[in-house]
Amino acid sequence: MNPRILLKNIQLPDGRTNDILIENGIISGIRPCGELQSWPGTEVVYCNHLVAMPGFINMHTHAAMALMRGMEEDVIFQEWLNRIWEIEAKIDEKYVYAGSKVAALEMLRTGTTTYNDHYWFARQGHRAAEEMGIHPVISYVIIDKNDPEEAARQKDECQRMYEDSRQWKDDSIFAVAFHAIYSVSEEMIRWASEFARAHGLLLHFHLSETEKEVIDCRNAHGGLSPVEYLDELGVLGPEAIAAHTLWISDNDVRILGERKVNCVHNINSNLKLASGYRFRYNELRDAGANVCIGTDGCASSNNMDILEACKTAAIVQKAWRNDPKAWPLEELIACATAHGAKALGIHAGVLEEGARADILLVDTDNSFFLSPGSFLANFIYSAHSDCIRSVIAGGKFVMRDRVIPAEAAILEEGRKVLEEII
Repeated sequence: MNPRILLKNIQLPDGRTNDILIENGIISGIRPCGELQSWPGTEVVYCNHLVAMPGFINMHTHAAMALMRGMEEDVIFQEWLNRIWEIEAKIDEKYVYAGSKVAALEMLRTGTTTYNDHYWFARQGHRAAEEMGIHPVISYVIIDKNDPEEAARQKDECQRMYEDSRQWKDDSIFAVAFHAIYSVSEEMIRWASEFARAHGLLLHFHLSETEKEVIDCRNAHGGLSPVEYLDELGVLGPEAIAAHTLWISDNDVRILGERKVNCVHNINSNLKLASGYRFRYNELRDAGANVCIGTDGCASSNNMDILEACKTAAIVQKAWRNDPKAWPLEELIACATAHGAKALGIHAGVLEEGARADILLVDTDNSFFLSPGSFLANFIYSAHSDCIRSVIAGGKFVMRDRVIPAEAAILEEGRKVLEEII
């Protein structure tokens, strides 16, 4: 049973000070101080120097890659990918369980309360997330590499996992995923899309991540870009979560907007692998696409800190456009919170009555928040994620005063798995 929590004298991002009541995992009240009553059984938390923020929603991760940082550095994308696939050939369920717990530890510590994962051994990823109290979107990932036998096996396994997922708790979401157009057959891309639509599921995939992907696609598919190719296959729609969408034309932007695709920007990964940096945020927004923020996996981005990703995304956008007004703060924070919730079809990512109680308590009693600048400016451009004092996910404290239960044991298990497998 979820506890009843009353946050007293908590400041909101707009500067107002209110009380927030949390019941049954939901924000049941946001009122001026003193108007909400605490009756027996309510935990009262006094929040002086604390600001409430909605929990971040990390819209593209490979969680268990938390154990792969630094495995391959300073190489071109294809060399990096080949090395990652070589390592992943050795991993097993034990690795994914331990790696996913380490990832959840890091995400909670940096303010993520919901994440959209794209990785192997999905059952173990789900188990790890549930134990950590973080909300997961867990995908069955298809990558058949044009092997009919492997495709048949993956279809069967995906169907069985979907049936299993119907027993999951309400805060877990099952999705279908395929890796990318260059690693998955056209038949399996169509099958994944049709399966997702038939069962009302999200469809998660990589799209137009590198220039080479676009060139190869045009050569293989009669001049079509990856976006145009998937649109011709009938894949793109509001259930589609397209990671990267970095190398896109005006026509690609139009298609992504008209189809209401959820486009996930993973700036640190893109920069680190030299994939590119000219993410077309303004154009995608204006066309009608839903733009979200992700970190990608730690093998490329090296951390899962959404606050860092927000800052980098904004300053790079301003730089390449030569426009300091590019990606305003309010839009930026929405991409890391409310837009992710919209993509996932959940009532979260906002501080309002009826929303899921995923709340960050940000400590402003430090040098980063001394200036009279806006809270959002200081939070995104000045502070670091260690200013996030406590985290509530689904109405429960999952980090309190920077302490997460069993952290030492989680890290030790990660070390053991690395020694055994990597």
